[in-house]
Amino acid sequence: MQAQDLRSARLAIRARTRGLTAADVDRQLNDGIVVVGWLNRGTLHLVGRDDYWWLHRLTTPPLFTGNARRLAQTGVTPGAAERGVAAIEHALEREGPLTRVQLRNRLEAARVPTAGQALVHLLMLACLRGVAVRGPIVGGQHAYVSTRDWLDPPSPIDRDRALGELASRYLAGHAPASDRDLAKWAGLPLRDARRGLSAIAPASSGRARGGAPRPCLLDQWDPVLVGWHSRDRLLAHYPGLESPETHYRPFAYVSAQAVAVWSLRGGQVELGEPFAAVDGPALNALRADAVDVGRFLRRDNPAPSPG
Repeated sequence: MQAQDLRSARLAIRARTRGLTAADVDRQLNDGIVVVGWLNRGTLHLVGRDDYWWLHRLTTPPLFTGNARRLAQTGVTPGAAERGVAAIEHALEREGPLTRVQLRNRLEAARVPTAGQALVHLLMLACLRGVAVRGPIVGGQHAYVSTRDWLDPPSPIDRDRALGELASRYLAGHAPASDRDLAKWAGLPLRDARRGLSAIAPASSGRARGGAPRPCLLDQWDPVLVGWHSRDRLLAHYPGLESPETHYRPFAYVSAQAVAVWSLRGGQVELGEPFAAVDGPALNALRADAVDVGRFLRRDNPAPSPG
């Protein structure tokens, strides 16, 4: 799940499960069952702990060049970047989970620039190097942890097998989709996307024409919105297509298309007037899903009973 915005990641899980709450997702983070790191196309993603290292090995190599360029643009020299990663590693191994603010303090004590976006790109470099990962929620903030403490050691991967697994996971959430869609979503060369799809071609042939998922409300960074070479079909009825910033808003999803936008005010979902045709059953399903979004986000949900 895309996770540069943790609310969006939580809501993406809600839309694909039944009965969970946002607090359940946070408990999974606190227990190390899921983690967040810079993976596909240099964007933060929430993944299962057992999937982290093979995805890291597969998707992070293309990201180092861009990261180095952005660090240079923010005034962080290669030497300062090395000191920064070392300071992050040292702090996490000695002090346990630390928030971004706490890591900023450790970096500044090591005389490493953190102004502007420098801090973000230093943290990204530490994650690309396999030193750190986002783990538990500490005081309402998402904290970083040492991968050495939080995850099992990485194992060697078979690249072709990993590409096939990546393609299979992508199609499970996006089919029908093309090789260009997969390449865009993963941030990998088109040849790698094609290798992955070829590896699973017999098993995935029946998936290409799968039925549309249930009508539901998705948040602004949901994988359905960002996982395409082109979003033309998804946003075919969306008003204001000439303004890219309007594409990234919480939206109602019916028959593989965005049909309305929604917002959250005072803990209540407000569903906008549909801008595409929506029949009665689908509209009723969206209204019921709006109630479920409120249930999911409430922090006073009772804890699940044991077992």
